[in-house]
Amino acid sequence: MDTDQLARRLADLVRDHHVPGAQLAVHHPGDGLWTTSVGLAEDAAVPIGSITKTFTATVAMTLVSDGDLDLDTPLPDVDHPLTLRHLLSHTGGLPSDPDDIRTTSLRRHALEAGRTLVPLHSPGAGFSYSNIGYVLVGHLIEVATGMSWWEAVDAVLLRPLGLRPHFTVGPEEDRNVVAGHAVNAAQRRAVPVSQSLALVDAPAGALAASATDLVTFGRMLAGAPPHLVDGADLALMRTPVRHAEPFGMADGWGLGLALYERDGVAWVGHDGTADGTSCHLRINPADGTVVALTTNGSSGFALWRDLVPVLAEAGLPVGDYDGLGDLRDPIAPPEGCTGSFVNGDVEYSVQPTEREVLKLTVDGEPFADLSLFDGLVFEMRDSDTGDTSQTGRFLRDPRGGGIQWIQIGGRLARRQVPEMV
Repeated sequence: MDTDQLARRLADLVRDHHVPGAQLAVHHPGDGLWTTSVGLAEDAAVPIGSITKTFTATVAMTLVSDGDLDLDTPLPDVDHPLTLRHLLSHTGGLPSDPDDIRTTSLRRHALEAGRTLVPLHSPGAGFSYSNIGYVLVGHLIEVATGMSWWEAVDAVLLRPLGLRPHFTVGPEEDRNVVAGHAVNAAQRRAVPVSQSLALVDAPAGALAASATDLVTFGRMLAGAPPHLVDGADLALMRTPVRHAEPFGMADGWGLGLALYERDGVAWVGHDGTADGTSCHLRINPADGTVVALTTNGSSGFALWRDLVPVLAEAGLPVGDYDGLGDLRDPIAPPEGCTGSFVNGDVEYSVQPTEREVLKLTVDGEPFADLSLFDGLVFEMRDSDTGDTSQTGRFLRDPRGGGIQWIQIGGRLARRQVPEMV
């Protein structure tokens, strides 16, 4: 592993993407831990966004191993036959987030959502990335432990790993976490932004950590001590779940972990974005390699994409998702692509243009231009940045054959049927 090259290239990428700071940590068999940082202290806690979900999932799986939770028992007080397995793998058919949050109580929010949210599909029949699903997991953890989610994460997971707790919201909020930044690449400006996560969404995104902290966590998920989750349950976390097809995000999904393949090697991990931050964790369970990147700029995701080939050149061929590699044969938009699709309270509207391109708006705001390819897969051209690194797809109803869903960023939205007048 060429660490000098990695340090130099990371500094170049930080400058090129106008990111104020980044941390990179690697644990490699035989080499031990190596870290480097640019613009940040190596132990600074960066909001890690949705990587928090993997921490929440690991607490839940620790409780499964201890017999305090069951993966396949239907959830109480929920109108759908949801299980913990569905929630951890995003196969419960739940929308991502409700817009109208009327409480600061995790329990009340979880129960209200479980009773009122309209499912996108029956539990276990497909994949749709869901924050509210992890709010329900957090509620189950609180019921099983008698502690708050914050207390349980600290006592069950962080303390045994030797990690200090850092939360961006809640009773244990740490006001010293690193600030995120909104990056304007054209003006070469980075403006500090505040974290806006709702209190009740904490189990889905409230943790902050350094890249070194993430490597410590990742090593445990690879099988290193402390053995908080039984070996069989740990293997389940890393095993692809049936019908979990996270198109646009990863190659597969386990229980709290995304799955990535590279050159026949299976990697697991998670990506996370908070307000003005982008963080990434990758683990090779076969040899124990762990790679973590934290950035405090909104352009950090693009930096990660550019860093992946640099890691490979340095001897770390990290698994990552590449939806663009599957695009084949451009096609004209077929009948049924246009219209409105909904995920909870979010509306995706697809409209034609004069060219063979579709215009996507989200809640009325321009989002992307869609260019279609064989298999109803599309390339997305971001309306603000012009970035074309993201992909999505339309899905047909297996019974009727018509286009029924759009999937973007792993989230499904179901076609909205116009009301009869």
